[in-house]
Amino acid sequence: MNSSRAFAAVDLGAESGRVALGRLDGDRVSLEIVHRFANHPVWLNDGLHWDLLKLFDESLDGIGRAAEIARLDGIGVDAWGVDYALLDAGNRVLGLPFHYRDGRTEGMIAAVHAKVSREALYTRTGIQTMPINTIFQLISEADSPAARAAERLAFVPDLFGLWMTGQLVNEATIASTSGLLEAVDGRWARDLIAQLGFPAAPFAHDPVEPGTSVGTVLTRHNAVCGDAAGATVWTVAGHDTASAFVAAPLQGPRDAVLSSGTWSLLGTESDHPFLDARALEYNLTNERGIGGRTRLLRNVMGLWLLQECRRAWKRAGAPADYEHLMALAEAADPNVALFDPDHEALLAPGEMPARLNEACGAGAQSPPTAPGEIVRSILTSLACKYRFVLERLERVTGRTFEVLHVVGGGARNRLLCQLTADITGLPVFAGPVEATALGNVLVQAIAVGEVADLAQARELSATSSERTRHEPRAAAQSAELYERFVTVTGLDVNHRDHAIA
Repeated sequence: MNSSRAFAAVDLGAESGRVALGRLDGDRVSLEIVHRFANHPVWLNDGLHWDLLKLFDESLDGIGRAAEIARLDGIGVDAWGVDYALLDAGNRVLGLPFHYRDGRTEGMIAAVHAKVSREALYTRTGIQTMPINTIFQLISEADSPAARAAERLAFVPDLFGLWMTGQLVNEATIASTSGLLEAVDGRWARDLIAQLGFPAAPFAHDPVEPGTSVGTVLTRHNAVCGDAAGATVWTVAGHDTASAFVAAPLQGPRDAVLSSGTWSLLGTESDHPFLDARALEYNLTNERGIGGRTRLLRNVMGLWLLQECRRAWKRAGAPADYEHLMALAEAADPNVALFDPDHEALLAPGEMPARLNEACGAGAQSPPTAPGEIVRSILTSLACKYRFVLERLERVTGRTFEVLHVVGGGARNRLLCQLTADITGLPVFAGPVEATALGNVLVQAIAVGEVADLAQARELSATSSERTRHEPRAAAQSAELYERFVTVTGLDVNHRDHAIA
């Protein structure tokens, strides 16, 4: 292995972005975060949008900082899924891309299913029904001038690759979040796209696999990232969860993974999608990984609930730093009120503490009022939903999970990891924290031939990362919490739940 290889990983999350410098060094990969920046959406007259120009400028800044430290053998971009830009024949953006939490998708699930049934879509695309999905966003603007003029469609990593190199490709893992990609062969489901009335042109080119060269950084970016000009931009696992799965140090099929951040994506990996009636009933999602593998997952609301509470408390002038809130949650009564984290009322931005108070009013519970109680209620409810999802994943796959890997920012949250171990009854390995950036780097290393395959990439991740083990405890109390969760939320442990659908 060539220890002189160095790669820049642009990792864009819904709350913040970062650029990491990854370097190969024997049997380890060193990862240095060279730039962090906030990701603040903006409200315009027509709705909620991403400020992608700012994010692109910050990304170039970070790439330039990485290139000052080491000569770059590659650059890769990963980001959140589902959101997209429509482009004209000259690859010019037709309007600032919307944020998936914008309200324009209200009623769009029914509009899609009036043209193509849920069952027909699922057996082809295998994607969990959620209003944020690309398919429901697209139908909300099917008659817009932008849609009529669109010649190409680009997800966020695709768009940044275009802006860096002048070349546009769609990458398979991010495209699979759309609800428009064939789950089996990774091609666009063009007959379904036609049935839905979407223009054909944006789907003329099938997505490419991770590890494909997009092009080299244009000289026009010299002023911002001069030392990176001419470096190769690679498609990595463009969906951030897919990159996180690359860095999850899995040992076998009985390992489950929780990619924990703004969203919680909980699942397992398989060599084929699960498209049967039970997977449909449980609203599981089949997203593509590297090497044509499938990630069978369930999207759970995640730490968005805590992030929105923090924003509300900051606006009110109350202390809202993470360390303070987690200390309050640790000290709170464990028998807090519980709620379904995936209730549709919790999807949109707004006054989250008040909405959680209302959600916790079910089942004759006393809603939490103090910040510590609210945070503990969030984390305990998330842990309960994780058990609910794991049980369903086991039924669909026929597996019995023996360990849960928590990767991403949520791996830092000791209380969440311990509650998850307690309530699921599984040992939890927390880490790597920067799994997404690490996975991004590892895919680039595979692309240039320095890492042989996914198995070696995961071995490198295991030797390069710190992990903390959390053992299950207090089995009786945990069982009581879970039974109460099921009762007060009205979730049916055997059949469908009333999550976002």
